[in-house]
Amino acid sequence: MVIGVSGVQGDFREHKWMIEKLGIETFVVKLPEDLDKVDGLIIPGGESTAMIRIMKMTCFFEKLREKIEGGFPVYGTCAGLIILAREIENYPQESLGVIDIKVVRNAYGRQVDSFDEMIEIKGFDKPFKAVFIRAPRVEQYGPDVEALAFLNNSPVMCRQKNVLVTSFHPELTDDTRVHEYFLNMVKEYKVN
Repeated sequence: MVIGVSGVQGDFREHKWMIEKLGIETFVVKLPEDLDKVDGLIIPGGESTAMIRIMKMTCFFEKLREKIEGGFPVYGTCAGLIILAREIENYPQESLGVIDIKVVRNAYGRQVDSFDEMIEIKGFDKPFKAVFIRAPRVEQYGPDVEALAFLNNSPVMCRQKNVLVTSFHPELTDDTRVHEYFLNMVKEYKVN
């Protein structure tokens, strides 16, 4: 198994290190053809508008959407969540629209308002320390979306089939459980 981490822009190194810590090979994906070299993709936090602009310039955007629609597993954190969302409420920008969620960018405040919160995640045996940095908030989610964790009644971790998103940054902790959850999604995809 090889897990791709989008190296277009953002904090991809931390995700790469987290997956390697679990003993899985990683590959930094920057071009559309790189998507054929990996079994799943993580889209990190960063600046969603810059990521989308770069993805569109290289035709990465269209190829990624096509692969996701074909069942390819993808996991987006923070800006990655925005890129994967169906709709961004407070900023007119294009997105991949592959998970039925409506989001608000930077809903949890500016960089200086960053915080950690212990949250309960469905299926996890103990709480998870979630790190929120200029995080998006999920305002609505469709019937096919499973909300796996909440903060103040808003979902902060969601899954729809082969798409996983978190508002928080699990790669900034020592806890590998969210990444392990994604690896299990990739294993499911490889079996089918």
